[in-house]
Amino acid sequence: MTTTLVDGPYFEEFKLGQVFVAPSLTVTDGHAAVYAALFGDRMRLPLDRHLSHKVTGDPRALCHPYLAMHLAAGQTTYASQHVKGNLFYRSVLLRRPVFVGDSLYTTTKVVGLKQNKAKPGRAATGMVALEMTTVNQDHEVVLHFWRCPMIACKDPNADTGHNDSFDWIKNSFSSEELMGTLPQNWNLTPLHCDITGLRSPLVAKGDVFDIGPKDTVTCATELVRMSLNIAYTHTDETRSYLGQRLVYGGHTISLALSQIGRAFPNLLHMVAWRHCDHLGPVLEGDLISTRFTVVDCETTKKGGILYDLAVEASAHRKDKDGLMKAEKVLDWGLVVWGV
Repeated sequence: MTTTLVDGPYFEEFKLGQVFVAPSLTVTDGHAAVYAALFGDRMRLPLDRHLSHKVTGDPRALCHPYLAMHLAAGQTTYASQHVKGNLFYRSVLLRRPVFVGDSLYTTTKVVGLKQNKAKPGRAATGMVALEMTTVNQDHEVVLHFWRCPMIACKDPNADTGHNDSFDWIKNSFSSEELMGTLPQNWNLTPLHCDITGLRSPLVAKGDVFDIGPKDTVTCATELVRMSLNIAYTHTDETRSYLGQRLVYGGHTISLALSQIGRAFPNLLHMVAWRHCDHLGPVLEGDLISTRFTVVDCETTKKGGILYDLAVEASAHRKDKDGLMKAEKVLDWGLVVWGV
């Protein structure tokens, strides 16, 4: 008889070119319902199947674009089970919409390794650059992006010599690339309205939006489990450097996106992320606030407007003296499509 330890890779065990796969996953109405319950996002098409049918021409319910992103990101986490924190995302491009009933297949490839500088009293860690590609059941590319988790070394005194540069990782898109992701045959007419609460704002480059209401982080582990995310630090406080469960970064991003939707009530789609940097930890019970600047806005030939946004999110929590303190936790370059 033998005993086998089931565990994820440590930093020393990664190799350039290494590829990881995960179980494929079919998006269901259950996933959509849980996402709606967790974030209260008011993006209209994923909420209304009949409206979605009129706009997209597809009788299936449209999946919220960030629900698809959560499911794809969760599929990448075999590689990052020993994560200390996900440092950044780069060049996330949603190349086609996902509908309920679609299946997602994600491949994760190691494309860079860099060990962090040793510090007295701190166990060795390293950064792993991962490239992800997600396709649907018809082998069409749905998502492509890079992310960088910081991974623990198995040997706290390890010296791997890895020192790759990550500067080559793409962090921008041309206007043509962004326009090329927009669906060709959507009919936007049903979305045009002049109703209070659904009226699109008139915005100009440089406009700043502060979202008044904050949102409390709840059910962080439930989102992690639903999305097949198996990074230990999100479910096991003993594996977190904080001594508390670290909230999965996507949870914070979804709350920020939901808050952006209050300012832009006629959002159609999340198109791309130029970058997304996690600047600090988020804990269950934190209050999340969002502020964003309109970097640019461009009318599209297919109708609607592409909004290029610089988004900041902060986490608010009480310190040891009971005073509420705010810490900036997210720096996000987001492109969305709205009418």
